[in-house]
Amino acid sequence: MATNQNSPEDNGSETPGNASDTPETAASTSPTQSRPPPAAESVSPPPPADPVAVVTAERDKLKDQLLRTLADFDNYRKRSKRDEQDAKHRGREDVLRELLPVFDNLERAATYAKTGADSKAIAEGVVMVLKLFDDTIGRLGGQRLKAVGQPFDPNVHEAIQQVESDEHAAGIVAIELVPGYQLGERLLRPAMVAVSKGAPAAAPASDDDTNAN
Repeated sequence: MATNQNSPEDNGSETPGNASDTPETAASTSPTQSRPPPAAESVSPPPPADPVAVVTAERDKLKDQLLRTLADFDNYRKRSKRDEQDAKHRGREDVLRELLPVFDNLERAATYAKTGADSKAIAEGVVMVLKLFDDTIGRLGGQRLKAVGQPFDPNVHEAIQQVESDEHAAGIVAIELVPGYQLGERLLRPAMVAVSKGAPAAAPASDDDTNAN
């Protein structure tokens, strides 16, 4: 009788087992797959800021800004004052420069009068100087106020006295004592005037004239 070569012993030794069940296969598993992931490192929050230090820093910052602003304003004020003074000086220089020819002609007239020259020639020279003065005032933007024959205006006239006048009605400027001037719309000096109070009253008839009639 023939012997069966496929005995259970032989089958057990030659049949390959399950790879997942063998110790060798389990031992060969990657450590990264079997080892649990490391725990995340904990980060501690930053310590809270000191509120006193925060307020102090903010105060110092605002103080510095305020000091800078005050310094800038003080420099601006000084610069503005200096510019204003320079503008005033330049304005005065311009006016005096325009008036110098008038003064020169007046000095010539006074020198000419000392030589005993004709009074008529001196008067004509003075009139020319006055004309030059009026022209200079006009170039500077000023003008002489009209007074005689104008209704009395307290805004531009200063009444010194009242006079009787046959030529001017009551309330009309009869005499100009000191001329007035204005620069543009601004009054430089009011005119000093005498205001008419009308024609003189007629003298009452005397008793002698009544008896004669």
